[in-house]
Amino acid sequence: MLELPEEAYHTLLAHLLSADSEVEEAAFVFAHGAVERGDTVFRYVERLAIKPEGFLHRSEGYLELTDETRARVIKRAHDLGASIAEFHSHPYSGRAVFSLSDRAGLTEFVPHALWRLKGRPYIAVVIAPTSFDGLVWVSDAKTPRPLDGIMVDGRVLRPTGLTLRRWRLTDEQRPV
Repeated sequence: MLELPEEAYHTLLAHLLSADSEVEEAAFVFAHGAVERGDTVFRYVERLAIKPEGFLHRSEGYLELTDETRARVIKRAHDLGASIAEFHSHPYSGRAVFSLSDRAGLTEFVPHALWRLKGRPYIAVVIAPTSFDGLVWVSDAKTPRPLDGIMVDGRVLRPTGLTLRRWRLTDEQRPV
């Protein structure tokens, strides 16, 4: 579960789903993880909205951060002793699900982030206008778990869960 104060949540949504933007947007939340009653809870520390100069490329269906932006995000998480929660938008999607290009990017980046953050979990969230989906990598960079939800001042918002179901289907369909 990722806990966010209401102000931080609404500021994230305003940035990610801005009426002015026709392209994907990105932001990061830094959070401290704690195990409570057998579940890992990530508590908000601070956020970082990515400005246009922080992208190498972006469109309505794809984004790529500059190396400098990725390094700055990892360094900030390291300095805070925090996990990273990556947020990006799919501004024209119906139900939120990570795309194949998102999955490729996560497969490439998550192992590096886990290594640089000394094994602290990595969270990825995709936000669409009416829903979100989320994944968590705790220790295994190849096996994401579902994000249970986002708690905003005590109210729990649930992810679509579509990404992980599709991910498993794709893995099961691979020839042996």
